[in-house]
Amino acid sequence: MKTLDLNCDMGEGFGVYGAGDDAALLAHVTSANIACGFHAGDPGTMARTVRLAVSHGVAVGAHPGLPDLQGFGRREMALSPDEAYDCVVYQIGALQGVAAAAGTRLAHVKPHGALYNMAARDIRLSEAIARAVRDVDPSLILYALAGSVTVQAARGLGVRVASEVFADRSYQDDGTLTPRRLPGAMITDLGQSVAQVRRMVHEGRVRALSGREIPIEAHTVCLHGDQPGAVEFAVGLRAALSEDGIELRPPSIPA
Repeated sequence: MKTLDLNCDMGEGFGVYGAGDDAALLAHVTSANIACGFHAGDPGTMARTVRLAVSHGVAVGAHPGLPDLQGFGRREMALSPDEAYDCVVYQIGALQGVAAAAGTRLAHVKPHGALYNMAARDIRLSEAIARAVRDVDPSLILYALAGSVTVQAARGLGVRVASEVFADRSYQDDGTLTPRRLPGAMITDLGQSVAQVRRMVHEGRVRALSGREIPIEAHTVCLHGDQPGAVEFAVGLRAALSEDGIELRPPSIPA
């Protein structure tokens, strides 16, 4: 039976305020990427989200971002590889401690927002992130944009890497995600989302906004928890994939 991971970005609120319905989403996803305080989140939010994930049997992962709360980590910054390494190590360590206190451990790391997209184009930045993951815990899986240099960098350093595709984002001709500032960047129709995911999983390709067909590998599918209708998307995607005979579970990547 084919397997697939359904992951979601979570814990992106502050204090008693959340961004999206994390509790409802956790009933349908298999992995949670939890903000570590740089682009969103705080200690209390991190702890609550980890505990919620554990209660639902969902794998816990760190979601390190750029130190930019006002921009939600979606604005690019001039960051050296050494600075990126330190930022990622720091944030993984923070969530690692929270996870240990909740009686669990981290399964993966997924960079957030601009850091993720910058790394997908910059091999030196990708190598710094992959080294950070390896140096903190070589058993961790790095989630990286399918077909990007981040996948290449991680494999070159012996880091376990899961090729990630997106259920609610459109693609450009080079396999990168359409920038959010451009029309059509977000997929807001569930039927369109399901169709895109099915093609990526079953046919190994995705249609860019231009109409170009791009080959793609899918180990894990991302759904953004802060998007309106995220719970509806999670329910619909899970139902469609189950109907196709796909078992949903966290990725198992050989060491």
